[in-house]
Amino acid sequence: MIRIFKTEDGVIHQKDESESGCWVALTNPTATEILEVAEKFNIDPDHLKAPLDEEERSRIEIEDHYSLILVDIPVIEERSEKDWYVTIPMGIILGNDIIVTVCLEDSPVLTAFMDGRVKDFYTYMKTRFVLQVLYKNASLFLQYLRIIDKKSEMVERNLHKSQRNQELMELLELEKSLVYFTTSLRSNEVVLEKLLKSEKIKKYPEDTDLLEDVIIENKQAIEMANIYSGILNSTMEAVASVISNNLNIVMKFLATITIVMSIPTMVSSFYGMNVNHVGMPFADSPWGFWIVVALSAALSGVVAWICSKKDLF
Repeated sequence: MIRIFKTEDGVIHQKDESESGCWVALTNPTATEILEVAEKFNIDPDHLKAPLDEEERSRIEIEDHYSLILVDIPVIEERSEKDWYVTIPMGIILGNDIIVTVCLEDSPVLTAFMDGRVKDFYTYMKTRFVLQVLYKNASLFLQYLRIIDKKSEMVERNLHKSQRNQELMELLELEKSLVYFTTSLRSNEVVLEKLLKSEKIKKYPEDTDLLEDVIIENKQAIEMANIYSGILNSTMEAVASVISNNLNIVMKFLATITIVMSIPTMVSSFYGMNVNHVGMPFADSPWGFWIVVALSAALSGVVAWICSKKDLF
């Protein structure tokens, strides 16, 4: 899908045709749309296709008449009727008089600009636009990281009530999201550092200040991702220890019950052997059965008492 936007009189408008100072937004474009934009603006089609590869790494490429900035952005992925967080690439191409963005799907990073919800946004101020997009991207990472932290706390509370596989799988998914975020944020940090040092991308003094703010915001997101990842790893290890400890308690209880119940079994086995009843205690007594049962119960009671004293129950 191709959408064209341009700022006129301080307001963003959607256009039918591209013109100087406009923004061309490609969302999951077809091969035909990629070729059309590549031919119209003299852009290498491979650079337009690069953001469509989910495994593409963040980088900056400087060409003769345009520059490609590739960064990772956070998106929400719905699986099993639940929202999970992953990252996908987004490409920004700075031409002489135009900006082209390429992404696999719509993201709040760009839709905020399309809806006119970003202050001081002008499509003809290309460098400022790029920095505003990067700042919005870093802020969205921070927002999703706070949501992940709240979700992990909720799952942890549920684990205190009952340790089910569902909660453990949710923790695993959240841990994977933090790994994706940390990796993407570090890649974006490299791009931002290169952007700060690059002299081929024109920057005004206020743009440099905004870029430094973006770098600070990105570093804060990295620190938060590392902190939350460490907390989640500690939680997973604690849960694993609790499960292992509970299993040991159950096995100890079952072993103790087996020992206690084995005493009546042994006594009844002796009396059930095919031997002469002469010499068997209480064999000739009319109360022999109940006496043996009482003795077996008494022995089991003594063993159970000893085990309870040793904290085996």
